[in-house]
Amino acid sequence: MAEPLHKTERVDIKTGWNCNNRCVFCVQGNKRDQYGNKTTDEVKRLLEEARKDSDSIVFTGGEVTIRPDLLEIVRYAKDLGYSIIQIQTNGRMLAYKKVCEDLVAAGANEFSPALHGHTAELHDYLTCSPGSFKQTARSIRNLKELGQHVLTNSVITRSNYRTLPELAALLVGLGVDQFQLAFVHPLGSAGEKFVEVVARLSLCEPYVKQALDVGLAAGRRVMVEAIPYCFMEGYEPYVAERIMPHTKIFEGHVTIADYTEHRLTEGKAKGPRCGECAFNGMCEGPWHEYPDHYGWDEFVPRPDFSKAHPRTLEGLR
Repeated sequence: MAEPLHKTERVDIKTGWNCNNRCVFCVQGNKRDQYGNKTTDEVKRLLEEARKDSDSIVFTGGEVTIRPDLLEIVRYAKDLGYSIIQIQTNGRMLAYKKVCEDLVAAGANEFSPALHGHTAELHDYLTCSPGSFKQTARSIRNLKELGQHVLTNSVITRSNYRTLPELAALLVGLGVDQFQLAFVHPLGSAGEKFVEVVARLSLCEPYVKQALDVGLAAGRRVMVEAIPYCFMEGYEPYVAERIMPHTKIFEGHVTIADYTEHRLTEGKAKGPRCGECAFNGMCEGPWHEYPDHYGWDEFVPRPDFSKAHPRTLEGLR
């Protein structure tokens, strides 16, 4: 992998692939069977290496909270001087308040649980884990009771896109500081079940915007990921790629030196008419698997910025 083009602002460490959910849209697919989890010493070595690049770390997976050594590696990160220590999680283990308290005491200071449906029936269907909705919702309540910064992630799928406004209302009610709606990346399990999992972006668009409106009306920070600007008219400032930190990802078996560059060169794609769009310079395009399957007809170039949100040109890359 080439050297990163930008200074690393954050490092993600995938501590392993074992997980207590089996989400129908999981981008990691069967990596849990291929790689399992890293040892404590392996994670510590990655933390030491990552500290040379950044003082912001994200523990992710798989599911990091099922590791018996999680408190030990969080404390180690704190001792190494990381100022931001985020736990990216499905939230189920954090339904136990003592787990939350111990993680905060060890040094974790940001939490990113994932809620994918506004009801137990929908969320549990997507995670293939009965009871997971109740646990994840409880985890958010626990964390907010402890005064923690909570930013949630919800994957947009064929099953949940029509109820995104209701999901947004639930997240606001739970007190999250930020929510992000991420269009499903059709790799892994999602790629294997493409027709079942991946909705048309044009169908999702109005529900995504309604969900953003719910969060904005409540004064919450809101973002969307992997939705091109041709579907975000009037909501351009909430495209997450505009502000994503330059991130280095340690998977263990592979290192992505600059995830922004990786998305642009390997993950996303541009269509035959993207060059006609006024937003082409700031847009990454969709995950390439989407037009590989559905084609480019939905992607209609926007000729100018006349209908854009006034803040659209702020921070233009």
